[in-house]
Amino acid sequence: MATRKTSSDDLLGPVTLAVGQEDLLLDRAVREVVAAARAADADTDVRDLAPEQIQPGSLAELTSPSLFAERKVLIVRNAQDLSAESVKDVKGYLDAPVEDITLVLLHAGGAKGKGLLDAARKAGAREVACPRTTKPAERLTFVRQEFRTLGRSATPEACQALVDSIGSDLRELASAVTQLTADVDGTIDEAVVGRYYTGRAEASSFNVADRAVEGRAAEALEALRWSLSTGVAPVLITSALAQGVRAIGKLSSARGGRPADLARELGMPPWKIDRVRQQMRGWTPDGVAMALRAVAEADAGVKGGGDDPEYALEKAVVAVARAARMRRT
Repeated sequence: MATRKTSSDDLLGPVTLAVGQEDLLLDRAVREVVAAARAADADTDVRDLAPEQIQPGSLAELTSPSLFAERKVLIVRNAQDLSAESVKDVKGYLDAPVEDITLVLLHAGGAKGKGLLDAARKAGAREVACPRTTKPAERLTFVRQEFRTLGRSATPEACQALVDSIGSDLRELASAVTQLTADVDGTIDEAVVGRYYTGRAEASSFNVADRAVEGRAAEALEALRWSLSTGVAPVLITSALAQGVRAIGKLSSARGGRPADLARELGMPPWKIDRVRQQMRGWTPDGVAMALRAVAEADAGVKGGGDDPEYALEKAVVAVARAARMRRT
């Protein structure tokens, strides 16, 4: 789904610029670069940085030569939110990048921080477009491409049924395609999608996540067990948990404002801003970090890294609910 806007396909070039607000595509752009770097050097040093971690002068320190001369990947998320002083440092770096360091700038696009966006393009950055999908036809195209990427066939009716059942979230759609291709042999048709997802997957997985981020552990566990008993794929539940926690983190770090303004800034619908505001009571930055680690561990567990996917999910739900109550304790 993500498309290159420049002719360069050098994943290890000095600068990669990922532009857009679709989290799945932004994360894939990052993973692609990191995977290439670690293929070239297993000891690659990866630094994943928020805007507030890039202070004036810190970029020079991060890009200074290493004693062991290992390759580095520096990821700067929400680059449009960098301070004016930090933007100046990044622009200076773009003029003279350091060998064996790949700088990955994630930028939402738009007017905010446009000077940095223009400077990166002028410097010849490899660019990856990560636009948010807003139309059903775009989501249908995405699902078809996911099946093709995995080397599997799905009927047009199956692709449409998956979009109708899962909804608008690309992470959910990608997880569903992965689950179907792992579980089902041969061509995937509408009947298979109906058995897995129709009318239940999105509602039940997000119900688990909503209860967990609200700190209601018992209700979240009850919803989890019901979802699993009705056949909801575990990867959809970890995806919903991750989205719920990330939404808390995004809104808690955003400046105050009307729901409509925040919706434009964060890429969420206004109704979701109101819901997340209610859910974020009790959350702290440490709680968000703890919850994201727990969800990442569960995601690895349900994808083959553990012996008991259900236990991995239960553990994550409890951890998220506990993190949601850190400020109250």
